Amino acid sequence: MINDIVSDALTRVRNASMRGLETTTLLHSKLVEGIMKIFKDKGYIKDYSIKEEGVKKFIKVTLQYDENGKSVITEVKKISKPGRRVYKGADEIKKFKNGYGTYVVSTSKGVLSNDEAYKNGVGGELLCSIW
Repeated sequence: MINDIVSDALTRVRNASMRGLETTTLLHSKLVEGIMKIFKDKGYIKDYSIKEEGVKKFIKVTLQYDENGKSVITEVKKISKPGRRVYKGADEIKKFKNGYGTYVVSTSKGVLSNDEAYKNGVGGELLCSIW
C-alpha cells in the first residue's frame, strides 16, 4: 500500500524520464491529475489520459523529449512530505529557478503553478518543484 500517492507519481515520472520511456502509468487521484495538468501546460510532459480498469483508475502519462532525445525534465522534487508540510504565502512563491522552473502549489483555489498562484494572490502548500 502506498501512503504518499503524490510522491509515488513524481518518482514514476522521474524514473521513466531518466530511462527514456515513452509512457508511464500512475495511480489516479484528483491531486495527481491536477499536477499532471500543470506539467502538461508548462511543457514537461506531452499528454496524459485517464484509464479505467474495472473499479480502479490510472493516469497514463506520455513523456516529452527534445530533438536530441534528452528528457525536458531535469529534476522533479517533492517539497511537502507527510511528516513535514511546507506552506508559503503568495509573495514567497513568485519565481523558481529565475522563471525556468515551476512550483506546484495546493491552494484554496485548487492546484496551481507558482505563476498562477502569484497572479491570484493566494499561497498554500508547496507540493513539488520541477525544472
